[in-house]
Amino acid sequence: MGNPVASTPGTSLRLSVFAERLAVCRMAPDSEIPAWATAAPFFSVTRTPGELSVVCPEQVVPPEVLCERGWRALKLEGAFDLSLIGVLVSVVTPLAEAGVSVFALATYDTDYVLVKEEQLDHAAAALRRSGHEVR
Repeated sequence: MGNPVASTPGTSLRLSVFAERLAVCRMAPDSEIPAWATAAPFFSVTRTPGELSVVCPEQVVPPEVLCERGWRALKLEGAFDLSLIGVLVSVVTPLAEAGVSVFALATYDTDYVLVKEEQLDHAAAALRRSGHEVR
């Protein structure tokens, strides 16, 4: 028996669009995790040896913080077993083919794909053409 596959041709995923605009911020690797980000209902913090990245609602980001604003999140609905193969690729492949750049985040249960707000309609159309439901 092989690895389970999350999305084979003809498999449809449901994605929901967050109403809130997000920012992707870059901070020094030794920065403290900012309280302004963690107070939001949706945020992500990743520390590496080279940087501290924060994704959070753009309205809470102080003006002096290096960030790229105007991102919208598409949440893959449902909880996906960590052993599933192809969940994220089934979403990012049609977006790449449509010329939509993405910023991907993952949690234990699901994935989030961020696209720039000006590309949101184009991204949703590309996903629908691939058989996914976007709401």
